[in-house]
Amino acid sequence: MKISRLFTILSVTACAAWLTGCVTTPTSSGTYTVKAFKPHNPDKVVVKVSLTTQNIYVKEGDRLLMAVQGTVGEHGATHTGNYHIEAKEKFKRSGSFGFTRSGQPADAHKGQSVDVGYPMAYWCEFAPAYGFHQGFVWSVPRTHGCIRMHKEAAARFYQLVRIGTPVSIATTQPEDGQYGQFVRKLDQRNDPDPPTELLMSNRYFTDPPGPLLISE
Repeated sequence: MKISRLFTILSVTACAAWLTGCVTTPTSSGTYTVKAFKPHNPDKVVVKVSLTTQNIYVKEGDRLLMAVQGTVGEHGATHTGNYHIEAKEKFKRSGSFGFTRSGQPADAHKGQSVDVGYPMAYWCEFAPAYGFHQGFVWSVPRTHGCIRMHKEAAARFYQLVRIGTPVSIATTQPEDGQYGQFVRKLDQRNDPDPPTELLMSNRYFTDPPGPLLISE
């Protein structure tokens, strides 16, 4: 094997392993870690989602900026296709699910009044009513079509993309073979819900500590 080829393989391996390490947050699956690189040219950033692995890859050309597992829609609710980021809203709240003013759960589909919507922090919409946002990550598809990410990933994703960033959603992505083995798998289905008081407060939208993106 040529030295240049070997160096490329080792560089890709080291890069992928390093990207999936270092910011620490306890979960039911242990300490979760994420790293994300600051793009040199934000206009060149693209997002690729693999429905089979539920992995989200953020790239700048051939440069991997972040690779994390999310949770996609069950029963095919997250549709394949080419999209782009249409809107961003850090303080997004659901209009259908949430709480009454007294803090009781509320579901608009059941005719209940949703006075404070459930938080969907770091909202990045890629199609009308569908977006990437913070939420519990499951090992199996679980959402109504949105793509949920752990807060450590969602906050960084929000910084990486801008209005117009291309989004490719496919059954599989080439990056699954290149980076998939390095992506930390999460299953937060048994994690306790945050306190209702926090969910109803803007304190829920506080960024994780430390720099969100790493300059290279």
